[in-house]
Amino acid sequence: MGLRQVSSQEMAKQTYRIDCHEEDLVIALAGNPNTGKSTVFNSLTGLKQHTGNWPGKTVTNAKGKYIHQQRSFILVDLPGTYSLFANSVDEEVARDFICSGEPKVTVVVTDATCLERNLNLVLQVMEITDNAVLCVNLLDEARRKKIQVDLPALSEILGVPVVGTNARDGVGLRELKDAVYQVAMGEVINKPLQVRYGDPVETCLEMLEPFVKGIVDKNINSRWVALRLLEANRDTDNWPLQFPFLKLNNDSEILATLQAADRLLLQAGLNRDALRDHIVTCIVKQAEEIAQRVLSCEKQHYNIVDRRIDSVLTSKVWGIPVMIALLGLVFWITIKGANYPSQVLATGLFWVENKLTGLFMAAGWPDWLHGILILGMYRTMAWVVSVMLPPMAIFFPLFTLLEDLGYLPRIAFNLDNFFKKACAHGKQALTMCMGFGCNAAGVISCRIIDSPRERLIAIITNNFVPCNGRFPTLIALATIFIAGGRGEAGQTLVASLSILAMIVLGVVITLLVSKILSKTILKGMPSSFALELPPYRRPQIGRIIVRSLYDRTLFVLSRAIIVAAPAGMITWAFANITSGDISILQHSAKLLDPLAHLLGMDGFILMAFMLGLPANEIVLPILIMCYMSAGQMIELDSLQALRDLFAANGWTWLTAVCMMLFSLNHFPCGTTLLTIKKETQSMKWPLITFAVTTATGIVLCFIVAQSARLLGLA
Repeated sequence: MGLRQVSSQEMAKQTYRIDCHEEDLVIALAGNPNTGKSTVFNSLTGLKQHTGNWPGKTVTNAKGKYIHQQRSFILVDLPGTYSLFANSVDEEVARDFICSGEPKVTVVVTDATCLERNLNLVLQVMEITDNAVLCVNLLDEARRKKIQVDLPALSEILGVPVVGTNARDGVGLRELKDAVYQVAMGEVINKPLQVRYGDPVETCLEMLEPFVKGIVDKNINSRWVALRLLEANRDTDNWPLQFPFLKLNNDSEILATLQAADRLLLQAGLNRDALRDHIVTCIVKQAEEIAQRVLSCEKQHYNIVDRRIDSVLTSKVWGIPVMIALLGLVFWITIKGANYPSQVLATGLFWVENKLTGLFMAAGWPDWLHGILILGMYRTMAWVVSVMLPPMAIFFPLFTLLEDLGYLPRIAFNLDNFFKKACAHGKQALTMCMGFGCNAAGVISCRIIDSPRERLIAIITNNFVPCNGRFPTLIALATIFIAGGRGEAGQTLVASLSILAMIVLGVVITLLVSKILSKTILKGMPSSFALELPPYRRPQIGRIIVRSLYDRTLFVLSRAIIVAAPAGMITWAFANITSGDISILQHSAKLLDPLAHLLGMDGFILMAFMLGLPANEIVLPILIMCYMSAGQMIELDSLQALRDLFAANGWTWLTAVCMMLFSLNHFPCGTTLLTIKKETQSMKWPLITFAVTTATGIVLCFIVAQSARLLGLA
């Protein structure tokens, strides 16, 4: 079998086609994680961005547009990768898009403080395409650490344009645009440095390259293709699938050349595994040599401060306690700061409700319409906004601050050993952190886990981390039942510790369920991975506030409102449509009451969870509506009023604890379930996730409720 040419135009019609006008110039943006690549992308494109998935892939692509020199550029942000050897879906996507011929220029973003390591990817990109531009970002961090980069010398060595930037402050972006324009328009002809791999490999490349030149598009470097063919695992019939930019015909000549090359490499002691190691070693050595020539540092140990901080934050003794303490501080600030704004919002929104009610009465519209639209839809939305917005507006900026500082990878480092013992992936700690904001976002973030088995474990267990929609319920119940009767300061502290205990319990359950899954339906051993601890960086407070409020708070709130509106209408209808002397809602609650009693709750609570399937944010508003004899939510102006309502319906501390436990461990919301289906391309895994999480909540609540009753505590 041989190979035939596949043009870049043919390739572009397949998986990696980017929709744009013919006059647009497509630019690929590549780079290692934590190099500021996304900041470069955002700074260049502003808000003119679109996100989606690569067709047939669960890998996100982001593309944006900018204008320079009267030309339109489409910037495609590739997944952050450490190499292009296609060991993961992210690496495969990045490699194949560069090979597709779509991008006119590939910009590689590097971190000036970690340039030696980043140069490995730069050299790999330059092997694929001549049209490369190197962006050395984070020069401000380098200056702070007394690191100097000789950019002109680096450009001369690599044979491509090199531009220094500080993307967060917009420094160097104009020069970067100029360099991209010049390469794209052919005003600058690059002569990229070639990595040399030693006599045996170079001899084999000389044998193969004449054949390869006639079967690859001019946009792809024939030497690079020959190298990939040499290292490819050709023991299976479908080995050509590793190269979507090449197709096979009946031609034995090139196959015979490959076999001759294999024999020559084996004589030199290079089997396929050894050849891969040899290639990587040569690239790393080349990167080291380049770095030694262009880097200088006044301080011998420029990262000594970071290491001292890490000696505490990642130590076996202090790492976990500090992590728990920081999380507890975040919850304390959130609870302490959210009370007053919530009251102000509730007062304003319910004032609007009174005005709307007056308009309905003046217009003479029927009571049922007023009930559905105002007492059902509007009042539910008002509760969601007044209860959710203040905690989110505080929690998300604080969480984003920890993320911006570079602390989240330290959390993954601290928890890696625990996940390894659970036969799960260490990166699951990062996906778990994303679940704090939204479990659907946490499920999407599981894409960073390469192993399909471990990715499924992370997806199934992500729901054990309470999302922002469940925090208001946990905060309210912890404040009025667990911490009730104490002074304001003591109440906030005890409530914060209660929420923290729930979070720790959620992590423990995540580990236990991960272990059970890895020993049953998802058997396997944990895989290893490289976790980079990025340098600590000074956070940009303004950017944090904008990003957390716009990208997270408003996004989650808008989704909650969209779901809460119809849910409020349906719940009001169920509460007011009667069969006999009682409503449909009460009938349903009576049917659920025996099971709910075994779990330490009542039928109305289980009914609220079931009706709250579209979004966790509406569980508490629905429960309040269920308890109202008139079939509508009352105007709760304080947490004490909420406590009185629950106490009047037979609540005790055990009821509150069991509802908190079930809120922590029950089926995911509808959005998360749909996201799981989309990510796994199957209905099987959303159903398994639903069953696993709900069964966990039922078992846990049953044990707690029956134990408390047996011991006479309730």
